[in-house]
Amino acid sequence: MSIELLPAIDLRNGKVVRLWRGDYNRQTTYSVDPVDTARRFADAGCRWLHLVDLEGAKDGKPANLEIIEKIIRSAPLQVQVGGGIRDEEVMEHLLTVGARRLVLGTRAISDRDWFRAMVHDERFRGRLALALDARDGRVATHGWTTLGRDSPTAAEVARSIAAWPLAAIIYTDISRDGTLRGPNIPATENLQRQVPDIPIIHSGGVASLEHIVELKRLPLAGIIVGRAIYEGTLDVGQAVAELAKVAYTST
Repeated sequence: MSIELLPAIDLRNGKVVRLWRGDYNRQTTYSVDPVDTARRFADAGCRWLHLVDLEGAKDGKPANLEIIEKIIRSAPLQVQVGGGIRDEEVMEHLLTVGARRLVLGTRAISDRDWFRAMVHDERFRGRLALALDARDGRVATHGWTTLGRDSPTAAEVARSIAAWPLAAIIYTDISRDGTLRGPNIPATENLQRQVPDIPIIHSGGVASLEHIVELKRLPLAGIIVGRAIYEGTLDVGQAVAELAKVAYTST
């Protein structure tokens, strides 16, 4: 099984941006068209796209639906969408317009009974991914802005849903996200041990082809990369080719 590269397009006010460690006050805006960018990712060999509505993640309601729909319609990619997806109406709408997978975080963590029902609902079965975004191991919500001493750890949450029919778990070390400091491999490995039967997608810190090589040693389903692409420290085509060489080898 090869590992998918999922280039990220984070949207705020319709523009492609990246945040530093999830801080909305430390934003870099890129002068690129999001639709053209998605098409270029497809041309480079990507099969998936990670698309995030940052305003939706923070405020609880998608704010970039028009451009999200345009990207889904225009780019020959399977798209997973996250950010502000907290009710069935939005979920059904996004799947109807062509999203392949939906990424849920805040309500999934805060309303476990609802999330359990959605994961097992035939409309969404196998189409929902859980976002575990962690600071110092503890899960943050509301666009990474809410974290308390009583917040569960990513490992605790993962163990509690290990038998659910999730499409994937997307694990992000917030302290690494947008920093180009390298991936937190030990934390990712630890999470995988909690849920050996759920596909894990790594996110956060990837800056180079060397980091891709390091991560491909893990039994991952995918690797999300954002800033490294836009800053030019990672070539998408080279990363796709590297991941396609061989499947991971378990030890």
